[in-house]
Parts: sequence; C-alpha cells; structure tokens
Amino acid sequence: MNHRDERNFLIHPYFIMMGLLLMGVTALFLGFTGAYLYNRLQSGIDPIQLPNLFYINTLLLMASSWTIVMTKRSYLSDQTEKYKMYLGITLVLTIGFLASQIVAYIKLQEQELFASNSTMSAYMYLIAGVHFAHVVAGIPFLALFLITAQKKMKTPITVLLYFADPEKKRKLDLLNIYWHFLDGLWIFLIGFFLVNYLIG
Repeated sequence: MNHRDERNFLIHPYFIMMGLLLMGVTALFLGFTGAYLYNRLQSGIDPIQLPNLFYINTLLLMASSWTIVMTKRSYLSDQTEKYKMYLGITLVLTIGFLASQIVAYIKLQEQELFASNSTMSAYMYLIAGVHFAHVVAGIPFLALFLITAQKKMKTPITVLLYFADPEKKRKLDLLNIYWHFLDGLWIFLIGFFLVNYLIG
C-alpha cells in the first residue's frame, strides 16, 4: 500500500483490525468475569484470594507499559540508542512478568489450589491463563522490533531510513495500543478478584 492509497482511509485498516481484536478480547474477559460473579453469587461459594505475587506482577506489567511509551518517545525524537534500550527493557520486563506468573502458579499448586478444586479456582486459572497467553502472543512482535532495530540501525543513513518509515511508526503505535490494553486488562482483573474477595 503506497502513501496515495493510505490517504483514502480515514482510519488505517491496521487500526480497525486492532480495534476489532481488542473489542473481541474485552467481550471474552467480560464474559469470564461475569460468569465467575454469577456462579459465585448463585452458589454462595467463597471467592478466591489471589497470591501476593499476582499484585507484584502488576508492577512489572505497568513498568513495561511505561517503557513502551518511552520507546515511542525515543522513536519520535530520533534517539537511536534509547529506542533500542527501551525496546530491550520492555522485552525483559515482559518476560519477567511471565516468569513470575509461572512461579505464582507453582505456589498455588504447592498450596494444593488446583483448577479442579472448585469452580472459582477453575475460573481464576482460566482468566489468568488467557491473559498470560495474550502477553505471550505480543512477545514475537516486540522481539521483531528489537531485532530489526539492531540489524538496520547501524549507520546514519540506515537510522534515518528507519525513523522516516511511516510503516514502522504505525506498527509501533499498534504495539503501544496492545501493550496498554494488556496492562489495563490486568489491572481490571486484579481489581475484580480483590473486590470480590474483600466483599466476600
């Protein structure tokens, strides 16, 4: 698609597809949390108390959301080394979040809290697991950005061409949207389980 074709779109198709994807994911998680709440209230089952590590992991995900913002700022201000640095930090923080989540699941298993124990624990594993999968799905795109930057941003000319590419900026915008969505979704889920536990 060339620049002339792009001007024919009020909103680029990539953003429309991203919007549809995020609306679908939102509907999925609203369905999960709604079903959790309905089943808990109908059956009078005690809510799940999340392990403290889930709350600590929230900080990792929020930090990765901040570094992806700094990645975009570095891109817009043509700061090559900061751009690559923040991409790398975002990747490390995201992998750290996933690793920490695995540790949290192991601790739950050690406490003999399995998905088969109750409907509520099954919902907790399902909801946290599906979010985990969506974070994993974003890693290849983040890694591709970092690998491409390392390969192509070596000389002043290649750096200039990289920063001048509108397709790169568009995809970076999409990556930012997706990352902030995952962050916001996780905060909503943590808040949902916390409120359910506090009100009993």
